[in-house]
Amino acid sequence: MAPVILALRQQPWAQTVVLATAQHREMLDQALALFGIAPDIDLNIMQPNQTLISLTARLLTSLGEVLEREAPDAVLAQGDTTTVMASALACFYRHIPFGHVEAGLRTGDLQNPFPEEANRVIAGCLARWHFAPTEGAQQNLLRAGVAAENILVAGNTVIDALLMTAAKQPELGLAIAPERRLVLVTAHRRENFGAPFRRICSALLRLARANADTLFLYPVHPNPNVRDVAHEMLGGQENILLCSPLDYAPFVAAMKRAHFIITDSGGVQEEAPALGKPVLVLRHETERPEAVAYGVVKLVGTDEERIVEEGQRLLSSPADWQAMVRNVSPYGDGKGAERIVAHLKAHFVGGSEAVQPFRASQA
Repeated sequence: MAPVILALRQQPWAQTVVLATAQHREMLDQALALFGIAPDIDLNIMQPNQTLISLTARLLTSLGEVLEREAPDAVLAQGDTTTVMASALACFYRHIPFGHVEAGLRTGDLQNPFPEEANRVIAGCLARWHFAPTEGAQQNLLRAGVAAENILVAGNTVIDALLMTAAKQPELGLAIAPERRLVLVTAHRRENFGAPFRRICSALLRLARANADTLFLYPVHPNPNVRDVAHEMLGGQENILLCSPLDYAPFVAAMKRAHFIITDSGGVQEEAPALGKPVLVLRHETERPEAVAYGVVKLVGTDEERIVEEGQRLLSSPADWQAMVRNVSPYGDGKGAERIVAHLKAHFVGGSEAVQPFRASQA
């Protein structure tokens, strides 16, 4: 949301209030600081070992109180978190127009990813404006019955933020020999906890042992379901570097430095192709099929043998690696926030100039 916030703050017709629920407290604070943004309202609502039910209840209560007090003309939220779903529902209850940034992503399976698929479906049912990142997301919304005039293919604002950050040439902050190949790993999704995550770790260990010249950098999520298993299974391997989660700028530096990326993250599937980095996705389905269609992302699931096979292919075969290094950014061109703000301006202020939607060929 940072590019949208910054773009709105430049508009004389808009007063912008930033609310944080503080989901992912540490990551939120450093990311906002990077863009010079401080929340005007900070609910700081997270609690240790919370359930989704208790979180949702607290979010709805707190958001309802804020909406009553602030009486906004519109609310925007991005993504598929429980925060987004609760925001859409709270706005619906108070008859406040809700704009869903990154709208229309779907796997078609409410259990995968969980609970994100349900969150975005619910938000999609309640939103007034649907700012879809791609034409594929737009088609998902049209099939769900959303009126075409309520959808704008804006491109994903995560690419705006990525390109803004990459242009600053951020430092990784880790001592890695410049000639050494780096494989960046992120794995933290709830549906991979337990046996699937152990298979992932086993595959990483085999890849590391077979490629001593390559460093595997894994910023480990603090959730004990991830942290404890990762350190137990991978902690003793010399060329696997386990570290704390990276701030956004160093993480962008790590993506730029990587030979390829292994991840179960949704956002990384969008960001890495914009940087020309191949991605192996530790999921069986993705709500971001465009990069798979372009051949810059490959789904490998959590099958140990498949992860090892595809990872080794990218490490051993320059031709296979080069085939996934394409100058294409299926998810944005850095102008997503500009399109969103122009669309809102046309609604609130007026004007006849049409907002030109994002097309992947423009990236």
